[in-house]
Amino acid sequence: MQSPLTADSEGTRTASNPKAIIRERANASFGANFAKEKRLLGLGTAPPMTESAIATTALVTPLAAQLMAAAKPPRLVEYRCVQTPQELDAPATETAALTSGVAVHDLGWTRRVAVRGEDRFRWLSGMVSNTVQDLAPHGGAWNLVLNAQGRIQGDLMTWRDGDLLEMEIAGDQYARLLAHLEHFIIMDDVELVPLGLEPSAETALGLTGPQASEVLERMGLPTLPEPMTATHVEWNGLDLGIRRGFGTVAEHYEIWTPIAGLTRLWRTSTTAGAIPVGVVMLEAFRIAEGIPAYGVDMVERDLPQETAQMRALHFSKGCYLGQEIVERIRSRGNVHKHLRSLELDGPLPSAGTELLLGEVQAGQITSAAELPLAGGSRVFALGMIRSEAEARNEPFIYRVGSGAGTARILTTPPKF
Repeated sequence: MQSPLTADSEGTRTASNPKAIIRERANASFGANFAKEKRLLGLGTAPPMTESAIATTALVTPLAAQLMAAAKPPRLVEYRCVQTPQELDAPATETAALTSGVAVHDLGWTRRVAVRGEDRFRWLSGMVSNTVQDLAPHGGAWNLVLNAQGRIQGDLMTWRDGDLLEMEIAGDQYARLLAHLEHFIIMDDVELVPLGLEPSAETALGLTGPQASEVLERMGLPTLPEPMTATHVEWNGLDLGIRRGFGTVAEHYEIWTPIAGLTRLWRTSTTAGAIPVGVVMLEAFRIAEGIPAYGVDMVERDLPQETAQMRALHFSKGCYLGQEIVERIRSRGNVHKHLRSLELDGPLPSAGTELLLGEVQAGQITSAAELPLAGGSRVFALGMIRSEAEARNEPFIYRVGSGAGTARILTTPPKF
């Protein structure tokens, strides 16, 4: 199990797939998109980048490329197959922004794909676990993508804008999921079209925190009262797309902008009170919120109900790939493990650390992070817990080297 946050130099990772041509085409479109974005930023004639930026073959996000031109460029780290700033302020400052203020951050690892053709709604509904045809005109839904055995192949967001339909896919899943989905376009009038290519190359910034709506208002941008809704606005000559995502303790906004307006949008957000935050604290906050990442907290062998993420499932929308297994679990019995949010008292463990009840294995930590808070640091984790161990309602024990700690399941989101 590998964290999405790495500093290695192996470049992008894609699963093997017999549809080699489709995989290469998806990879090429992802790479070409960033190549065009870099040209638009004038990086083709820019001075050589710092050692930290060139030490990897992963693609540099548009925001990271712009920040590397600063007097004190940030260190970059690989996250979801791109290079993005590791940190942009002191960890305690970044954590405070996420938990009690608002953070502005990179979302340059996210890709958009339009689903076009007469059969687009019916076909996509048959490929993902959540509603498609009943999406609100400016609404979205989080989906799991399953195989015929009901095992999770990845996750994505679906968004509807009137009659337009599109998907959002993380960069580390982009090529593999496109290949998987293309495999099932047989006699359907459906085309998957990557968005954001030249001449309207685009990227996304995130605004995350309990005061995100207030910062948007100070920027002169609209706010959205409900999660999983979206709108468009023209702002200072830019056509922006604003989407509000899901969060358990904070508001999550993403702002899609042409790359030409990225610097202006970044500066305006910080003037309005947002604090720049790097991906390390953003990832730690994800864990604290209990939001799983595919490839880390849920993997290909897992069944949907084992993730305990019922917001990704719709039980009355009709047939879809893997639906028979999902329905069989719902109607005939429970699974034997669940992904749970945890708070830890002890040292920070690594992914894969065992959770014990006495000396009996009760589960395994999938990801963990420490948040430096004003009242003292707190350690949060996600873990896959065996049902019989969870039923005992007792703290778990874990070990890190010669040290040890305890973990308890959180039944409600943490308060900061």
